[in-house]
Amino acid sequence: MALFVWSDKYSVNIKEIDSQHQKLVGMLNELHDAMKEGKGNEVLGRTLAELIQYVGVHFAAEEKLMNTHAYPEYNAHKAAHVKLTQKAVELQKNFQQGEHVLTVEVLGFLKDWLQTHILGTDKKYSPFLIGKGVV
Repeated sequence: MALFVWSDKYSVNIKEIDSQHQKLVGMLNELHDAMKEGKGNEVLGRTLAELIQYVGVHFAAEEKLMNTHAYPEYNAHKAAHVKLTQKAVELQKNFQQGEHVLTVEVLGFLKDWLQTHILGTDKKYSPFLIGKGVV
């Protein structure tokens, strides 16, 4: 059973962004499933690599939309992206250097991202961008 189930509650009603957020849900659930099978450490490296790639693509897409449409809270949102990116890079760096990176720490980071960033920060730009015709 999935740890995190996507629902309309998490939708920002922008197709491209929702699709990307669902990919993050998939990463979280894949890591959780592997942990339940005792294989969390086996997929952790791949999950972190996917996460680094994801933040580059996803944050660039969000920031482009916000910048193009002059979203008034762009700078604050970008600062939140920087923090999330730094944490993801730190987790991957620690893992690559052989430091003990707990799968549960990565799982918690991903879950918090979904619940805090999407429901809080991302939901703020949704009405603004939709009002500008972004769907």
